Amino acid sequence: MKLAYVVSRYPFVSHVFILREVLALRRAGVEVETFTIRRSGAEHVLSADDREAAATTHAIVPPRPLDLLAAHMTALATGPGRYASTLALALRLRGRGARALLWQVFYFGEAALMWRACRRMGIRHVHAHHANVASDVALLAARLGGAGWSWSFTMHGSTEFFDVREHRLQQKVELASFVVCVSHHGRSQLMRLVDTSHWDKLRVVRCGVDVTAFAPGERDEREAPLEVLTVGRVDPVKGQPLLIEAVAELRRRGVDARLTFVGDGPGLAELTALADRLGVADRVEFPGAVGQDEIRAYYRRAGAFALPSFAEGLPVVLIEAMACGLPVVASRITGIPELVEDGVSGLLITPARGDELADALGALAADPALRAEMGRAGRAKVVAEFDIERTTADLLAVFTEYVGGAQP
Repeated sequence: MKLAYVVSRYPFVSHVFILREVLALRRAGVEVETFTIRRSGAEHVLSADDREAAATTHAIVPPRPLDLLAAHMTALATGPGRYASTLALALRLRGRGARALLWQVFYFGEAALMWRACRRMGIRHVHAHHANVASDVALLAARLGGAGWSWSFTMHGSTEFFDVREHRLQQKVELASFVVCVSHHGRSQLMRLVDTSHWDKLRVVRCGVDVTAFAPGERDEREAPLEVLTVGRVDPVKGQPLLIEAVAELRRRGVDARLTFVGDGPGLAELTALADRLGVADRVEFPGAVGQDEIRAYYRRAGAFALPSFAEGLPVVLIEAMACGLPVVASRITGIPELVEDGVSGLLITPARGDELADALGALAADPALRAEMGRAGRAKVVAEFDIERTTADLLAVFTEYVGGAQP
């Protein structure tokens, strides 16, 4: 089986789960060629696997003018009717305004480059991660290919649902051969957008982690201070200021807690200023973005993991933390309850309730035995359902059904 994977940016510090998926498929014998719409900056290529992926991934933008011209001339000569109908489809899928129309022309231009590269490699199925530009390029490249070509995408289901029309979710589901959903919640949100005739091709396949690499280490289960870890890009959707406010609230209650914030982004200075303003700068550490060669040390040093997001799909960092035996505190939203069982493997809070977040962290700080018990339960959950060997087998079964065998 030969597949093309296309991502908006790859490798990328926030897309490490895609890199793991690609490597696991290759170990299973699948030939996977990776494409990125744009190359990532050096700040996102942090590990040995990242560097190897960056060296072997095909970047579509910026194209060389002669390559762009050759791709379109070849596509036009190969099938003028198909070329015209694909351009018409690209224009029909536009969002609101003249700018959106212009972007669709760009996507069409990029799709021809990808189609030409896949054609040369003997690849006839394109898979995209996220319902963004990557899926636009994937569907148009497959349409340029015509009969015998197909495409699919993985729906992670966080910000894409903020603007269903802008992402053309309904049309993309209808045009795709199948859609991989990382959670049942995400699948349900797509089900409400399309006719029931499309429901069967919405397949739930979890994101997986290597449970041998992400494993519990020696941990000091003392009562204080509680070492709280959070991992993720700096983004308003993550609710990160609530964590700093919770640490300040715990200090007012006489509870000693420390927060390590692994991640980077333009809002990092604002978080740093908030910690200083609330008088907990000495309790909050900001190491910035960390590669996969280093991140496991942070999980093993922590006593609990927290992610008070306002919107998510099913966060891989929660899976990693639980695999490492950490009790987790997370918002009761979207696909998270499918991973975290409240009171068993962690504590779920109402989104935006900083008081509940402080209460949950305070409960974990006061009870080392509870932390250990929840950590064991979370580890067992991940081993049973989120081991990357299992999730890769599930994903490969879907690819085999739609790409390697007869279409249902």
